Order: sequence, then C-alpha cells, then structure tokens
Amino acid sequence: MPDALECRLLTPELVDALERFFAGLRDAGDQADFHPHPLNAEAARAVCSYAGADLHYGLIARDQVLGYGLLRGWDAGFEIPSLGLAIAPSVRGLGLGRLLLSFLHSAATLRGAEELRLKVYPRNEAALDLYRRAGYEFDGGLDGGQLVGICDLHRGARI
Repeated sequence: MPDALECRLLTPELVDALERFFAGLRDAGDQADFHPHPLNAEAARAVCSYAGADLHYGLIARDQVLGYGLLRGWDAGFEIPSLGLAIAPSVRGLGLGRLLLSFLHSAATLRGAEELRLKVYPRNEAALDLYRRAGYEFDGGLDGGQLVGICDLHRGARI
C-alpha cells in the first residue's frame, strides 16, 4: 500500500518532524535561499504552535515533513500575502514543489486573496522556473538581492 501524502496545517505534534526538515535544509545550505525565519528548533516550535491568521503547512508522508509552505502577511495587515515554500533535498524533482504551490494558491484563494507575492534569488533557477510557470510575473527589480514576483490568482495557475 502506498504511503499517504497530505498537506496539513503544522501543529504541535509535528514539531520534531519540522525540526528534522529544517536541519536537512541547513545541511544542504538552503538557508541561503530560503529564510523566512531561522531554520532552527525554536522556529519549528513557534511555527507548530502558531495561532494567528497566517498559514503554515507541511507536506507530510509517514510523519516526515517533505515540504513546508507558508502564507503570511495577514497578521501584519497586508492585503497581498507572501508565499514561501521549500522541499526536502532528498525528494526534489518529484513534482512536490508544484503540488505544494498549487495547494498554497488554493488555500490563499479560499482565504480571499486575489494575488500572492514572493521573493526569489535569481540564482535559484529551479524555483524561478516553477514560479514563472505558475503565473508569477517579475519586474526585474531586486529587493535585497531577490526578485519580487506577483501572481494574480484569478488568472488561473499554469502549474
């Protein structure tokens, strides 16, 4: 029987799994490209116990976090939330980034968002390609060395 794969809100029972996921990202050097917050045990506990309006999801299989996605900015009063996602190095190339991105788009739409925003380093070509295929438009300007992309969720994703 195949392993179950699910997208779910991160909750306290997943803190150890999220800590391991963050450690895997650090070990791969991914904190250079993915840094919405520190990738440490304290951040894992904060994410898994979070109770505000922002959303933090895990892509879970066998109690293992394979991907992490967040939609934030609602707590800070922003009209356009920011999206972030990371996939475990061991499972990249399997389409899980597309899956999690599509899920996050749906979650944001259900929450009433009309657009999403994200930042990505130009050197992160795989992520940049994924985002462009999903409908993100980049104006070429840099914010802290990162490109800023906006996606109109009503145009329909091309993921």
